Order: sequence, then C-alpha cells, then structure tokens
Amino acid sequence: MKRKIICIDEDKCNGCGLCADACHEGAIEIIDGKAKLTREDFCDGLGDCLPNCPTGAISFEEREAPAYNEQAVMENKQKKMQRNAEPHGCPGMRMKQFQRPENQPEEMSGNRNQQSWLRQWPCQMKLMPVKAPYYEGAKLLIAADCTAYAYAAFHDRFIKGHITVIGCPKLDSTDYSEKLTEIIANNDIKSVVIVRMEVPCCGGLENAARNALKASGKFIPWQVVTIATDGTLI
Repeated sequence: MKRKIICIDEDKCNGCGLCADACHEGAIEIIDGKAKLTREDFCDGLGDCLPNCPTGAISFEEREAPAYNEQAVMENKQKKMQRNAEPHGCPGMRMKQFQRPENQPEEMSGNRNQQSWLRQWPCQMKLMPVKAPYYEGAKLLIAADCTAYAYAAFHDRFIKGHITVIGCPKLDSTDYSEKLTEIIANNDIKSVVIVRMEVPCCGGLENAARNALKASGKFIPWQVVTIATDGTLI
C-alpha cells in the first residue's frame, strides 16, 4: 500500500539516537552510528521523531510500504518491557513470589517482629514485568512511594492480600499508563486499589491508573484512597 512514512537521510544523521528514543513504536534503531528505519510496519507515520532530530535528517515521504501493524508494535513493547525487567545479573531485580499466611501468628503480633505482607519482588513499577504468575487472580495495589512511610499500618491495611506496584510520577518523570495497561490487559486482575498522597503530583499516578483501566477494555472494580501528609486517611 502507498502511505506516508518517514525517510532518514544518513548523510545528515549524526547518530545521536534522539529519534530512536522518541519513536515509541520502536521502528528506528542506531546501526553503525546511523539512524535506520528497521521496521516499516512499526512506523505509524505521525512523526514523533521529526522534532527531535537536531540535524534535520528525518522527513516524510509517500511511498509503497507495509501497513502500520499495531498488534506487532504492542507485542514488541511488551517484550521490551519484559527484557528491561529481567535481572541482568542483579539479584535485586530477580522476580520472586512469597507465600504469606492468612492469619498473622501470635508471636508475630508485636511491633518488633511484625509480619510483612509483601507477596512479590520487585515491587517498583519500572522494574516489574508486565506478565507474571503472581498477577493471575490478583488484587492489584497501585501505590505512591510516600504512602507507606506516611501511613503507619500500610502493610495490614493495604499490602495484605494484594500484589503491590509502587511508583512516584514526579521523581520517575514517566507516564505509567502504558505499563499499567499492559499489566491489567494481559492478566486476570480482580480489583485495583490506588493509594496516593494528598499532594498534587500524586495525581499523575491516579490518572495513569484510571487511564490504564479504561484502555484495558476491562470492567474491574477499583477505588482511590488518599493519605494526608500527617499520615491520616482522607
């Protein structure tokens, strides 16, 4: 089919890689110091890469090219996120699942040896895979980093019985919507609880979770809990 697609002038390209970073579909790669359109079916023709090129090496052209393959793009994104979540030799990123007792033992009831209810590792959103056994049939907790420090009974009140995903939209400077959509869409998630602080920047986490629930195409019970900076529930 004939359609609009990007064209890269390799003589102008300096290999900076900004276009590859800007291409959310993964159509561009840096090969031998030059940007190349390696997957024409990944290029949606919208040109997010154009304004990021400092040398003007990228332009549009209309020519015969494979149709944009959205399904293949989504599958590639999922594989990329899974690769990014793999341990790469670091024990701290190795996926683990913990079995927790339904009831806390008598000897663990004191503050000194209080039971942890965390059911999986890692729990930081950027490190978590989008597909894992512990997601199946899970109640998902999406929590802002600070909530566990502000609210004293966070484990008993929120983490217990949930798979925990934490993040900070202000410090991470990323939109979590895409990854959360993948997690919710590709697993049997039973419910979602979003726990945020009252501060405005936490709205980014809540919005990402809301958008992900909508984009997943699933009807899943969900709720938002807000914690004040003094550690009380609002």
